[in-house]
Amino acid sequence: MLALDQVSKAFGRVRVADRLSLSVGDGEAVGIVGPNGAGKSSLFSIISGDIAPDAGDVTLAGQRVTRLGAAARCRLGIGRTYQVPRPFEHMSVYENVLVAAEQGGRTRVVAGSDGSTGGVRPDADGMLTRRVRLSEARQRAIAVLDETGLLPAANRAAGRLTLLDRKRLELARALATGPRLLLLDEVAGGLSDPEVDELVAIVSARRASGMTIIWVEHVVHALTRSVDRLLCLAGGAFIADGAPDEVLASDAVREVYLGVGPELAVDDVAAAEGATAEATP
Repeated sequence: MLALDQVSKAFGRVRVADRLSLSVGDGEAVGIVGPNGAGKSSLFSIISGDIAPDAGDVTLAGQRVTRLGAAARCRLGIGRTYQVPRPFEHMSVYENVLVAAEQGGRTRVVAGSDGSTGGVRPDADGMLTRRVRLSEARQRAIAVLDETGLLPAANRAAGRLTLLDRKRLELARALATGPRLLLLDEVAGGLSDPEVDELVAIVSARRASGMTIIWVEHVVHALTRSVDRLLCLAGGAFIADGAPDEVLASDAVREVYLGVGPELAVDDVAAAEGATAEATP
């Protein structure tokens, strides 16, 4: 579903991606951890098209998208959330999700019995798709609001939401675009354990449906319950890639989090993640 090939990005002397290569399979759920400043959000911005890499290529489902902007990649199937929620605060919750569904969404065209497709031509990736009509967008928005538990707050101004509901709305807006690849950027940060459980349930349901997910998170126990594969990013490079327990137990991961050797337990890494998340505004 996603491939990064020797991707590099620097802001002045700060290198946030250093010849990164990554392959994520269709339907795979991958978690990414790393200390603050490791380049995790920048990596998501490179994948989603918010920033362009200095070198290397980004491929989505076999199509090279390196030169495409964020809007085009969204319509090709990349949905993302942001660490700090970005709603249209003076619009209602429903209107926020409707904008995502109508402007960012697309839908596959099913050919008729005679093979006709209503004049729709294949996209650059070879898929027969069209922009979502307003009536379809409305239906999708309502379905996503129900899925994320926001339906009772549909008419509330987004700027009046609690932190949990802002996180829900950020997730709802990404889901409303109908993504093939979902990028989650610390959606569990700042939430209580019961609130994290609610978010994990939503993500797990989407994962069970076959959606490809990449989740950057400081709340480690949310990742270990939701992904099969974990990577650690530090200094713009991946220093570990494997099963979650193995990655968290590696000496290299303990070193970047705590600056100490292998005598520490995996729980110490999780505790350090929690402390880092609490210290992040």
